Amino acid sequence: MKEHRKFEVIESRQMDHLRVFHDVARTLTTSLDLQEILSAIMDKMASFFGPERWSLLMVDEKLGDLYFAIAVGETAASLKNLPRVEMGKGVAGWVAATGNPLIVPDVSLDPQWAAFARQNPDLKIQSIACVPIRQGSKTLGVIQLHNSKLDLLSEYSISFLRILCDYAAIAIQNSRSMTLIQELTITDDCTSLYNARHLYTQLEQLVNVPSASRVKGQRGVFSLVFMDMDRFKTVNDTHGHLIGSRLLAEVGDLLRRKIGPGCSAFRYGGDEFVLLLPGFDKIAATDLTIDICLTLRKLSFLNGANLQLKVAGSFGVATFPEDGDTVHSIMKAADTMMYEVKNSTRNNVAVHGIGVLKTLPPPPRRGDDSGIHMIAG
Repeated sequence: MKEHRKFEVIESRQMDHLRVFHDVARTLTTSLDLQEILSAIMDKMASFFGPERWSLLMVDEKLGDLYFAIAVGETAASLKNLPRVEMGKGVAGWVAATGNPLIVPDVSLDPQWAAFARQNPDLKIQSIACVPIRQGSKTLGVIQLHNSKLDLLSEYSISFLRILCDYAAIAIQNSRSMTLIQELTITDDCTSLYNARHLYTQLEQLVNVPSASRVKGQRGVFSLVFMDMDRFKTVNDTHGHLIGSRLLAEVGDLLRRKIGPGCSAFRYGGDEFVLLLPGFDKIAATDLTIDICLTLRKLSFLNGANLQLKVAGSFGVATFPEDGDTVHSIMKAADTMMYEVKNSTRNNVAVHGIGVLKTLPPPPRRGDDSGIHMIAG
């Protein structure tokens, strides 16, 4: 009779576990939101193991430490304030570094973790279950449970924990794959800047900011800068398209560094670039564009290939909403200004409502005024 009841309990627990696996698998196939999937996994895990505290930490590959992605009782905002965990330090750090699970039913019986518990009395650790989230030989993160009410020595319980970690690994890998795919669809192969498709997406979002997000009913100001490299065809004709592509990449990198975070640079097509400057009024955008124009005059490019090419650009600046209050009109305004420079002085800046600037120092005289020159090579 006792054996029969024991099997009934085991079968009931197995059925509960199967329901959990079904729910998690369904979430994996119906959602691409990593936070939603990981939260579902952690909620199921917590309901079964009943820990006093639990958390999921992710490995930051760039910094080489761990940060809290989910933690019981913590909001998304508060997670950012939780201290990061050094690789190899503490429970989570040790598990992440070694890739081995750590199951300690009673820390008082384990000298190493008993000492750790005494050093961290605020954690009030009595038992530990910490399992790595692995993809092949790589640790993506760890799930840790403190003071669980279940039998942590049960091989069945540990297997259940491992399977949930495998689900978490699948979710993380799927999310990273989707992020990579998205980046590839919005990124220009040659320069690694955003492409024209993403420019239109960004502009639509800025132009159509919900009224509730606007300050005192005003639409958010931003500026758009069109840039065309002067006589870029000379490079392709003289040195070939491979060198031309490398030059575009170096110029694109300069633009990205000049505009800084919060702004975006795009390769619009050919040798044409666009800068999107949220929060920049006409004065700020003009100052930045002048700085870029003058920097281009000073620098040489492809020095590593012993070419030392000098580059010039024609720039057009327009500001939303005063120069255009739709995607089409603001782009046309900036593009028109760029062509004013292109069809007159070149190597200069034109601002909508002002025209070609006459206050810039004149560009250096270069004989044939071809715009791009090879100094040495």
